[in-house]
Amino acid sequence: MVESAKLALELALPTEDGTRELPQPDREGTWVRNLFEKAVRGFYEVVLKPEGWRVSKRRWFWQATPKTNGLEAILPNMESDVVLEHAGAGRRIVIDTKFTSIVIPGWHREWTLDSGYIYQMYAYLQSQVGLGDPLADSASGILLHPAVGTMVDEEVEIQGHSIRFATVDLMASPSAIRSQLLRLCVLPDNCNAQ
Repeated sequence: MVESAKLALELALPTEDGTRELPQPDREGTWVRNLFEKAVRGFYEVVLKPEGWRVSKRRWFWQATPKTNGLEAILPNMESDVVLEHAGAGRRIVIDTKFTSIVIPGWHREWTLDSGYIYQMYAYLQSQVGLGDPLADSASGILLHPAVGTMVDEEVEIQGHSIRFATVDLMASPSAIRSQLLRLCVLPDNCNAQ
């Protein structure tokens, strides 16, 4: 736990080789994926909270009316990794962190975004529209991946919601990682922290 905290504080990526020895995490990827999620959320808590932002992890609920008795027991909830909110600025940014490549081999093109991730973000954003929460009605989303071979920063608007597909280079210096993460919350002018 102490080593994880040091990694998050130093914005360092654990590797199999190198000069720094660390306890070996489980090899399933869950440990590193959770560390990435917590590091991103922790970064925004430290940097954006003083600027009036609320940083949280959020569970979203479907606007659903079960038609059968057993559905409630098996219908999954939606849980986003990071939510940035600034009521004064009227902004909500839903961030979902992934510890995979941002693109995958495509059927009809060499590379493509993972459609499942797009559907997931779309569900987070669109399922909350019309419930009387103005931040939900105009929320934007970011699917954030570590850079694997290439940097990506693309954006689309789908039914009034901006969705950004971005990477962060975890092998960069801490100041470069900081700049990359701050750049992501500018959709435009979403955050002011320097």
